[in-house]
Amino acid sequence: MIKAILVFNNHGKPRLSKFYQYFDESLQQQIIKETFQLVSKRDDNVCNFLEGGSLIGGSDYKLIYRHYATLYFVFCVDSSESELGILDLIQVFVETLDKCFENVCELDLIFHADAVHHILSELVMGGMVLQTNMNDIITRIEDQNKLIKQESGISAAPARAVSVVKSMNIPQQIKDIKLPDLPQAIKDLKF
Repeated sequence: MIKAILVFNNHGKPRLSKFYQYFDESLQQQIIKETFQLVSKRDDNVCNFLEGGSLIGGSDYKLIYRHYATLYFVFCVDSSESELGILDLIQVFVETLDKCFENVCELDLIFHADAVHHILSELVMGGMVLQTNMNDIITRIEDQNKLIKQESGISAAPARAVSVVKSMNIPQQIKDIKLPDLPQAIKDLKF
């Protein structure tokens, strides 16, 4: 099971953190700091697996990570997860982000946090891997984006209606209405 997914930059600033086990916020910050210290000290030519830090579960858990440009993608998992499977999952996550944001960068994670969390929730939910097929994930994201556009059209309808009514100049239209001469109209009525 996946215990946590962390993404931070080369300076240790968290850009995404998703915990699938409860930790209070101060402990989460300590885990992020400890994980960054463990991962950032490693050479690029060594294995991408290491024992979890003392705060995240020690030797019972593994930190599996990939370093892309300025970002570290770290998955903390228990012994039931395959290290190579998680490395592949990280690759799918990064490639999906790359397709959705066209050359994903650190700023995309900052300014589109909701979309990044949505992509992540297509991959992993409750610490369990749901989907590893990038094409299926992208299809779900595109479907979600279509729904958002449809809803924005519906929610914008009242604003468009108010705008149309304001532009109608109703007082002038009322003045321009030609009413028949009432006394003459009454005479023309035959009882």
